[in-house]
Amino acid sequence: MKEYIEQNRERFLEELFTLLRIPSVSAKPEHKADMYFCAETLADLLLEAGADEAGVCETAGHPVVFGQKIIDPKARTVLVYGHYDVQPVEPLDKWNHDPFDPQVHDGAIWGRGANDDKGQLFMHVKAFEYLVRSGKLAHNVKFLFEGEEEISSPSLPAWIKAHRKLLKADICLVSDTTMISDKVPSINCGMRGLSYLEVKVTGPNKDLHSGHFGGAVANPIQVLCEMIATLIDADGRVTVPGFYDKVVELSRADRRLLAKAPFDMKEYKEFLDIREVRGEKGYTTMERTAIRPCLDVCGIWGGYTGAGAKTVLPSEAHAKISMRLVPNQHSAEITKLFEKHFKKIAPKYVKVEVTPCEGCDGFLIPISSPAYQAAARAIGEVYGMEPVPARGGGSIGILGEMQKILGIDPLLMGFGLERDTIHSPNESYLLRQFFAGMESIAKFYDYWK
Repeated sequence: MKEYIEQNRERFLEELFTLLRIPSVSAKPEHKADMYFCAETLADLLLEAGADEAGVCETAGHPVVFGQKIIDPKARTVLVYGHYDVQPVEPLDKWNHDPFDPQVHDGAIWGRGANDDKGQLFMHVKAFEYLVRSGKLAHNVKFLFEGEEEISSPSLPAWIKAHRKLLKADICLVSDTTMISDKVPSINCGMRGLSYLEVKVTGPNKDLHSGHFGGAVANPIQVLCEMIATLIDADGRVTVPGFYDKVVELSRADRRLLAKAPFDMKEYKEFLDIREVRGEKGYTTMERTAIRPCLDVCGIWGGYTGAGAKTVLPSEAHAKISMRLVPNQHSAEITKLFEKHFKKIAPKYVKVEVTPCEGCDGFLIPISSPAYQAAARAIGEVYGMEPVPARGGGSIGILGEMQKILGIDPLLMGFGLERDTIHSPNESYLLRQFFAGMESIAKFYDYWK
């Protein structure tokens, strides 16, 4: 594969750039045509790579791309999942160049989607192309690329349920995650779930003059802040009753295994420009972001925020709250627990509304499984060292759904790095990770017998 990459390096980059130039922003209705164009471009790439069939399939929302090559109905089947939609690019003024004009410099590909997830799904297409053209493909391979992952995949579960037979496979291979570093490779063996909701606190029935009513009528912004402040205690634990009831404490042996991942606190704080870390007492920073649940305020607003002064006591205050969940915690259950608690702690002088927005459950993959071991062997051979198991702190909600619907485990062979700043301006993807990913994926097929 290494020689094939060298021979086709420039072609690979230009084909990827064709995808990166398409502004497939699923969150914005004005990009609907771009979504279809990107899906069609991907289907063409699959056919050129050697798929027996590939096409664009309608869903209730943005289309999915499905392609496959069946070598032998009795052979093992790999289902490759990825997403071609990307995050919005705002704020534009923070980008060093047009986000949809991909460039290569400083050893990396720069542009929206370079890593998440066009760059990473593209590795699978090219590894597949190599296996087909070299006559080494010994597995059936199916591709499922969706266009709604960045908006929580609302249409995909129904499409998957309707096409169970078409999607039948033995493993779901995914590259949409990160490694610890390009010098210390890792494989995610699980991800956290999510409960995301919006709260609204209402006081008076209209905005009031702060001079006439300040000090006599409750200010919803202040009340909301006071309520939020009680959601985390002095030990960094979430105070919602029942929140930890189903959280499984990891054994010392499991914690020691995860602790093999290198971590430099000084470097971590310098990277974030913070003086100190904060989190749940009794756990390391790495554990807090992987094996423990947490609660965060993702946005808060109310009142007047424009230029100059407006002496107003606002009628309403709002906040968006995210709770990252660990396996065994169920999103719907945690959302109900939060709603009950938040309304209970509300003082009588305000009204409270809680609106669920998004949710998904986390999952774990046994590191003893043959697929994980094959991936570890492949990555270890490419990087020259055995990858360490890690837990992903983020969520890919659809993978848990696919696990339930199709009865297959996801295998997370991600090659992104934190330095890639996905979802932010100036997203990038190191070329050495891009090509090492292709090589590792091709080797996975060799070792998964």
